[in-house]
Amino acid sequence: MKQLTFYFDFVSPYAYLAFERLPQALQGLSYTVRYQPVLLAGLLQHHGQRAPAELEPKRVWIYRQVAWQAHRLGVPLRMPAAHPFNPLSLLRLALACPEAGDTPNRHVCEKVFRHVWEGGLAADDPARLAALAAELAPRQDPAGDAVKQALRHATEEAARRGVFGVPTIEVDGRLFWGLDSLDMLAACLGGEPWFDGPQWDDAARVPLGVTFGRP
Repeated sequence: MKQLTFYFDFVSPYAYLAFERLPQALQGLSYTVRYQPVLLAGLLQHHGQRAPAELEPKRVWIYRQVAWQAHRLGVPLRMPAAHPFNPLSLLRLALACPEAGDTPNRHVCEKVFRHVWEGGLAADDPARLAALAAELAPRQDPAGDAVKQALRHATEEAARRGVFGVPTIEVDGRLFWGLDSLDMLAACLGGEPWFDGPQWDDAARVPLGVTFGRP
C-alpha cells in the first residue's frame, strides 16, 4: 500500500477540487493519504514566484476555470466573499486538531475546505472562524507557538522537497502538482510502465534555455 502526502492550502480552489476529487480519481487503488497543510505564500516566497492573484487577468481566468471545473466534476463551489484571503487561522486550526506532531484527518480538512468553498461567505470572518473552531474542538491551541512552528516547519520541509505550489501529492519521492495531475498520479499508482522507463528522469535533464523577464 502506497502512502501519499497531500500538500495543500485552504486558500487554493484547485486544492479544494483535488481534495474532493481524490477518492474518485484513485478508486480501486491501494493507498493511504497524509494530509499536510502548508502556507502557499511561504512556498511562493521560497521559490521566488508571484502569487497567481497578483496578475489581474490571470486571477479572473482562474476563477472562471475553477467554476467550470467544479461544474464539470459535480463539486459544489461558491467563491468566498473575497479572494485571496489570509489562510493562516484556518491552517493553524486544522493542524491544532490532532495530537501534536500529527496531521489532520480527512474529516477535519473537509470541514475547513467546505467552510471556505461552499456558501460564498467570508472565509476569514471571526464569528465563522469561532464557530468552526467550536465544531472541530482542536486538541491544541491554534494560536500557540507549537502549532505555529509546526506550520512553519511543514512549509519549509515541503519547499525543501521541491513542492512549489498546491495541491501537490507526493508518492515515493515523486511530486504530482495540480488538479490536472490526478490522472497521472492514478496511472503511477496503477503500475503504468511509463513510470519505470527513462522519461520521468529525462524530463529533469532538459537544459534551461532563455530566461524570460530577466535582463
